[in-house]
Amino acid sequence: MKHAVLFAVAALAFAGCATEQKSKPAAKPAPAVSAAPAVPAAPGSRLGKVDAEGFTVIFDGTWDGWIVNERPQGWSLVDGALRANGERSHCFYIGSLAPFKDFELKLDIKTEPGSNGGVYIHTKYQDSGWPWGGYETQVNQSHGDWRKSGSVYAVHDVKDVFVKDNEWYTHHVVVKGNTIKVFLNGKLVNEFTEEPGRQPGKDFERKLSQGTIGLQSHDPKSVVLYRNIRVKKL
Repeated sequence: MKHAVLFAVAALAFAGCATEQKSKPAAKPAPAVSAAPAVPAAPGSRLGKVDAEGFTVIFDGTWDGWIVNERPQGWSLVDGALRANGERSHCFYIGSLAPFKDFELKLDIKTEPGSNGGVYIHTKYQDSGWPWGGYETQVNQSHGDWRKSGSVYAVHDVKDVFVKDNEWYTHHVVVKGNTIKVFLNGKLVNEFTEEPGRQPGKDFERKLSQGTIGLQSHDPKSVVLYRNIRVKKL
């Protein structure tokens, strides 16, 4: 009889535990948390802003502050970049930060094979023709012209190729006093110091003074993209 009582008590206790466990639903696993997709910045949203290095953005995917002098059909905006592909024409910066004298210029460039382009400094807007004012810093990896990227065109030229077609690279020009330095992807590839008493040329000025920035569309077989253009006055 004693064993029967103990068995009955144990059975009641077990039933109570089972009832309590049944009344508490199992905890559901926490839903997986996924990161929100990155939203690309709207074109022009960085325009005029100063980055951590002190550079002011002067091109950020819109035409604000820029003008093409001739044959504008050779220029277009593609994925936040200026795309040059047409007969000779030039796109000039006409924004409020110009003119520039002592300054640094940084921009990203990508060329397709066989392409030629250029970045002018200390230049001036003109309605047509190859820019007369200032200097051209060359953009060319595989075009037939032997003057390659980093050249101060026809003044202090570079024959070696330091960057590749179909890849974005950084074109960085530093103008201070009478010296021009050109860096490609952070590597100094050219340094030119004007000789004392240098006079403007007849066909092209090729002399430091002050001015604006110009980008080149060289010919219909050349495709060059320019983006993320920023400057810092020194």
